[in-house]
Amino acid sequence: MINVHEHFYDDDPNIGPPDVRTVLRGVNYFFLGNGLIQAAVQSAPHGEGTPLGLLIMDPEQLRKKREALTMDPVYGLASTGLEIRSGSGRSVPDAGGVEAAWMEKEGVPAVRGNWTSGDIEVEEVFYVPNPAEASLIREVRICNHGENQVSARVRTGVLRSIVEQLILLAPGEENCVWFEYSLDAAARQVSLSALAGAPQTRKAASYWDGLARLSFGHPLLDHDFSAARAQLPAAVSKTGRADGSIWQYNREWLRDQSVVATALTILGERTRAWTMFDRLLTNFVTDEGDTVDSSERRDPDEVELDQNGFLLQALLQYVRWTGDLSLIREKWTKIEAAAEFPLQAVFRHPASGLLMNRREFWERHRFHGIEPGIELVHQLFSSIGLSAAAELARGVGRSEKSPYWEAEADRLKKAMLKDRAFRMVDNRGFLKRRGLDGRVQETMSAWPECGLPAEVPLAAPGEHFLNPDSSAALPIALEFIPADSPPATLTMSSLERLWNQSWVGGGYGRYHFSSEADSAGAWPFPSLFVARASVETGDFENVRRILEWLNSIPGSIAGGWFEFYGKRISPPYPQVGIIPWTWAEMILLCVHHLLGLRPEEDGLRLRPRLLPGIERVKARFRVRDARVDLDLKVGPKPGGFAWTTNGEIMRRSDRDLVVRYPEKNLEIYGEYGSGLR
Repeated sequence: MINVHEHFYDDDPNIGPPDVRTVLRGVNYFFLGNGLIQAAVQSAPHGEGTPLGLLIMDPEQLRKKREALTMDPVYGLASTGLEIRSGSGRSVPDAGGVEAAWMEKEGVPAVRGNWTSGDIEVEEVFYVPNPAEASLIREVRICNHGENQVSARVRTGVLRSIVEQLILLAPGEENCVWFEYSLDAAARQVSLSALAGAPQTRKAASYWDGLARLSFGHPLLDHDFSAARAQLPAAVSKTGRADGSIWQYNREWLRDQSVVATALTILGERTRAWTMFDRLLTNFVTDEGDTVDSSERRDPDEVELDQNGFLLQALLQYVRWTGDLSLIREKWTKIEAAAEFPLQAVFRHPASGLLMNRREFWERHRFHGIEPGIELVHQLFSSIGLSAAAELARGVGRSEKSPYWEAEADRLKKAMLKDRAFRMVDNRGFLKRRGLDGRVQETMSAWPECGLPAEVPLAAPGEHFLNPDSSAALPIALEFIPADSPPATLTMSSLERLWNQSWVGGGYGRYHFSSEADSAGAWPFPSLFVARASVETGDFENVRRILEWLNSIPGSIAGGWFEFYGKRISPPYPQVGIIPWTWAEMILLCVHHLLGLRPEEDGLRLRPRLLPGIERVKARFRVRDARVDLDLKVGPKPGGFAWTTNGEIMRRSDRDLVVRYPEKNLEIYGEYGSGLR
């Protein structure tokens, strides 16, 4: 049986050097990797931790930050910093003296760190040069702004091993040295060597050139999409492993990985997406159709009933984007079992036909005070998943159950929205949870013996509210209901209670903070649930507000956001980490909602919903076997879109365009009026 101690950890951030802590003042982590090696460039500009340090991990091994292969238990990341020795002088980056940012190195995502010391100006550039090798390059460019020649030794290291190169610099001269970090996964160690010249990046450049590109001409959106595009592939190993939160959980969730695999599919990283789906169906779905969460299989009362729908919907998106049905055919038995699993009698609520158990979307359970009942998201994703399974079945000629699954999907949807006693809406919009008797579960109380830390809000005296909950935005974001319907309007208004609850600075909590069984604070990826729903409702001011918040918090320079922003109770909870799901949500926001590129069952749909002020969007994606180039721009005439394309048009309006799936490269041009919303 699940208990509250499942995610208690013994990693005390106060033990060891500052670098073992994930949260440092002003810290940014820039993730690089290719599935064989994973690295994070740490920029810690305010005196806590190594100012410009390097963490290298094996992406197949999910570990804490202190267990990174370049982390010394006494000195932290100090040896990975750069040091320049000249005569009796020594130049190192000072706290507050490093500027770190993303850049492209010959078409390859790279991290640049700039700093100066006296007359020496230094630029360090980190990148992965080859998609098939477990290595990372550190390129160090040094400029002598002094009036005297400099003979210097450029030093860096891994643990107690130091490597140096000699460099001569005349006054005003610039020169460069290179270091290579190589991961030996079997030996669990990193070796460091000096290179005589710049390595070839042709293979890496070809890989990145094959992935999607998107530019809105909007600084926040372009930064966020580029950061997600660069870092999401680095979060997933070649065999499809991905930590639910890097350095934090060291566990995996089918739900999280389904969303990540969908985003990788959209980016054009089909091989890794296919590998993830294959691994999920093989190892995370049982023969009975049950799914794994937090690397555990659960009893029926504790199953996350939404996970099956998450997976089935993600598989459908993979098929629509790629046209590849091979995995669906190969794993059909598991897919069918996953579709059937939530329809078992043990989950069926007799009075309404909705699904019931004692687990909720954010993983609280009986010991937290979750009563037996009906969870909104369990119904939502089961309905969506059954519809997806029906389409997948038609695609592989196994459509015997398609009518039944479609009927069950429709039955769940109607009961959710219209059942007189058990519908999941009221005058507040969508409800999180109803009890088996139909009453709304408004509050929860933790069991006295559950062992929660005294500091968490759920352990405090008083009432602990379940509503509102950010998951209520998902039926709107997923277009399960019309965005202009009364439930959508009421829900979005209700969700405003989650902004700036017991904190300042912005951001939505995942639910009402009083029922928080962990640490209260604002969460980026639930905030993106709301942003996605806000695009659908046309509330672009709220989208802008969320983006501005995301670009004002620690981690925003790298676009490597923490799971949440608040005071972490650690221990017993693990240190907060970086959640790949956030990158996936950002890709969905930018591509599915704002750009509106949507492969559907019968054709490719384009339905842009652009933020006010965007004057031109250029994008390139791979859909099926074709390259799709998009160019949208403001024209001289008011109104909606006028479309031009070399594809076969199936339907068009001034708001959207549907073309037949292309057999050759497709070009779409759209001209829109400046007042378009």
